[in-house]
Amino acid sequence: MSRTITVGLDGSPESRAAADWAAREAALRDLPVKLVHVWPPVPEPMPQTPLFDAETYQHWTERLPREIAETLISRHPGVEVSTEQRAGAAADALVEAARDAELLVLGSRALSGLGGFLVGSVGQAVVARTETPVVLVRAGEQAADEHLADPAGVPSADTAFRPVVLGLDTAGADDAVIAFAFEEARRRHTGLYAVHGWSLPPYYAYSMAAAVDLSDDIARQQAAELTDALRPWQQKYPDIEVVEVSRLDSPARQLIDASRDASLVVVGRRVRRNPFGAHIGAVTHAVLHHATAPVAVVAHH
Repeated sequence: MSRTITVGLDGSPESRAAADWAAREAALRDLPVKLVHVWPPVPEPMPQTPLFDAETYQHWTERLPREIAETLISRHPGVEVSTEQRAGAAADALVEAARDAELLVLGSRALSGLGGFLVGSVGQAVVARTETPVVLVRAGEQAADEHLADPAGVPSADTAFRPVVLGLDTAGADDAVIAFAFEEARRRHTGLYAVHGWSLPPYYAYSMAAAVDLSDDIARQQAAELTDALRPWQQKYPDIEVVEVSRLDSPARQLIDASRDASLVVVGRRVRRNPFGAHIGAVTHAVLHHATAPVAVVAHH
């Protein structure tokens, strides 16, 4: 595997924001960036038409990644940037490109007036099909958005990073997801905000019918499970301040709320092999569409 941060590029504002985020991440990881521009193959009849110019077509398909690469190099002079052209279906090409990457970065655009973001069919298909971590970056995302405001309350990229938010299901906690979140917090010299949302078990209704309220006991048990899941990681990363949040609430809602003060949100996606195709998961799907910070989806078995 060539250790690169690969960006899916189509020229949209969200893919440009994704490219800039990838360059900032590359600086933190000391890795190169590869811009992958996917364009559909030319339909068969077109080369025979009088107005079709193969050289002009090639010029325009190469111009976009070249211009964005030049912009990234000027903004991030210490980051190596390369470009690659791929023809074919976008989702297939990006899944293939992800196999050779340490991280794949894609864009998501804002839904005007609906309080969310649009992860298109290509982005969702790529997230569902690749086992490489994928980061979704919203259109308009800037470096200052991931940092604390300066003492005057002005957005700044020179202040400390906001915390990394980790969504953790204690029943299926996976080392790959937790390790990714701690490493991202370490690179940013910031804290980790671990979120665990849970619901009352079915037997709770029977305990209430018997006039026995077990909610406090359940809450303590859930909080203890979160602490147990994080304990070995806190020992491995003693310099990272961890805030544990275990609440009776929707995990997706908690993560979306926490994303407003986060530099990055990290969620998992269980790899499932079934005849109905790949699966993202309800919580991850909701976070992808509504979190305001960049979201990293880490596949695990």
